[in-house]
Amino acid sequence: MRRTKIHTSKKLEKLVKKLITTDQNTDSGILEKWNATVFYVDRKKCWLITNGLTKYNVILIDIKSPDLIKIEQIFKDALLSQLIYDGIITNFENLNSIIGRIDFLPTDNDRSTTGFQNHNLESLDWWKREFGNLENMPIKDLTNRLNTSSIHIGKGRKMSDYTNPIEEIKKILTE
Repeated sequence: MRRTKIHTSKKLEKLVKKLITTDQNTDSGILEKWNATVFYVDRKKCWLITNGLTKYNVILIDIKSPDLIKIEQIFKDALLSQLIYDGIITNFENLNSIIGRIDFLPTDNDRSTTGFQNHNLESLDWWKREFGNLENMPIKDLTNRLNTSSIHIGKGRKMSDYTNPIEEIKKILTE
């Protein structure tokens, strides 16, 4: 069975100690690895999960300790609904076969993805002030804004090296 690695930030790792595994010898699949960090809105824990390869973002809101038992399903449901919202139509069975089981791992110190997440958290902080509380925040729309922001992938400085996370994940999922 295919497995997906999600590396947690140090902050998130402290909150989900029971989920963390150290077995890093699993195959990552076509989407490779993800990075997850925690942020707060109205004292509610939210997770920003970013794909390392495509920089595609998924936000899980109001995650409590009892939710950790079903966090794999929560992530897959949130990813599927975000993909649909972003115009990347897929079905749950297809997504489930791509993701497989999820392994939560300690931080991998991926500075590129961490920097990218920190930039996105600044945008989310801005929107927190704009929308007030979590109930007023259109999470799928805000995540879509993060996923449509321009990113640089590649070594050169050509315009063709600039894209957005939606285009990058679409390339992988439609191959």
